[in-house]
Amino acid sequence: MKKGKLIGRILATIAIIVAVGCTDELELTPPGEFSSSNVLQSESGFTAVLYSAYNFDNTFDKQEINPIEVCTDIGYNTGGGENRTLSLFINFTWDASTGWINGDFWLPKYRAIRDANVILDNIESADKLDSSFKNLITAEARYLRAKSYAWLYNYFGPVPLRTTGDLNVQDANLAKATNEEMLAFIETELSAIVPDLPNPGQEAKYGRATKGHALGILTKFYLETKQWEKVISASEQLIALNYYELFPTFREMFFIENEKNKEMVVAYPRLNVQGNATNYQNGAFPPGFRTAPNIPEFEWTSSMANWATQYRLQDDFVDSYNPNDARLQTIIQEYFNGAGILVNLRAENDNSRCLKFFDNAQTGNFCGADMPFIRYADILLSRAEALNELNGPTQEALDLINQVRNRANLVDLTFVEATSKDVLRDLILDERGWEFVAEGKRRDDLLRHGKFITSAVARGHNAKPHHVLWPIPQDEINANPNIVQNDGY
Repeated sequence: MKKGKLIGRILATIAIIVAVGCTDELELTPPGEFSSSNVLQSESGFTAVLYSAYNFDNTFDKQEINPIEVCTDIGYNTGGGENRTLSLFINFTWDASTGWINGDFWLPKYRAIRDANVILDNIESADKLDSSFKNLITAEARYLRAKSYAWLYNYFGPVPLRTTGDLNVQDANLAKATNEEMLAFIETELSAIVPDLPNPGQEAKYGRATKGHALGILTKFYLETKQWEKVISASEQLIALNYYELFPTFREMFFIENEKNKEMVVAYPRLNVQGNATNYQNGAFPPGFRTAPNIPEFEWTSSMANWATQYRLQDDFVDSYNPNDARLQTIIQEYFNGAGILVNLRAENDNSRCLKFFDNAQTGNFCGADMPFIRYADILLSRAEALNELNGPTQEALDLINQVRNRANLVDLTFVEATSKDVLRDLILDERGWEFVAEGKRRDDLLRHGKFITSAVARGHNAKPHHVLWPIPQDEINANPNIVQNDGY
């Protein structure tokens, strides 16, 4: 694609992005200020393209969380039009034509990569820009690009590694990179940018990349690729920033009044407006929902949506909680309907709901609860897992886990329970399930622990080894003759 056409597409993208309304969060400069002649010459122009990349990165919600969870031992779904697609993930019958795989897991990330490459291809030739601005915008663009590739690698394996929009340098139709090339690129990019990013809490707008963002993504990338010593190193660097901490009360951590708290390493800012809202809760509300005894802070009103599709939890998972676990308070097992009648969700199988996210000011479909992507609890449990994989149960690993358990009002794990590496590995997997339900972590955790396929087979599904990856979307296969479909599809 010629540069003029590419910039034209970027400008068209900018024109449809809905800006975040709070002055201390990501905002988009009005698109009318830009033209193809100045968009890549001024700070405001480069910032607009950067925010376009952030916009495509900021897509983590129900259409990512639910496919990740309904194919595991946690999630379930019935009802509404979404069930046609979610049934494919429940039953392991998704394929290359499944629209959500293309529209929610593939395309947004490559669009963020495209925008990042536009910045990186042009930033050095913008002579009038201050060097400090150049360094920062370059680091953020590299962060968004590497983060997108880490996501794509996690779900698709090696993919085409486009590092420029210049077709004189890279052909329009790229083959997949090798596994080694993917691993090296993601690690090198994220490691290199840490010095040029601000410390957490010092970013210009909430939601923009910090050292914590890069180290958080790097820690999780190392975790998913089982590079245990590097998990320990990256998590140590993040902890050494002396910024992050567990929020004191689990349930209240997700309240809108407590947003931007120091547990959120990477979180997506949301408002109750179209184009920048959280939608997960609309499918978690049961029929006729008004309020729940364990979440009295929220009451559904007629101005809010309640969808036909039902985001449900499996009974075995809900029953695995310790009754004293404070995290169980975010799960609805009974509720009051509009008539004031107490309804028992457990009267139907696999029908409990997670209601971590809600907004008393919600209008229609649009909830303003920020969406967490990496929390400090995840960093602590990731570090504990890596320590266990290298050394078996140690006091440091138990102390890290117990920080999370103590916040949930649970007693410490000790060497009495953690008798071996295998035993502690399973205990950590259990802990992660209770901690991160409805946050889109379970598929990755089961895969890493070698239980994704076996768990599905045990539940009666026809899961096969190739299901550990999504297929390359059929639209991409049709458009790119050099890309080869993942095995099994």
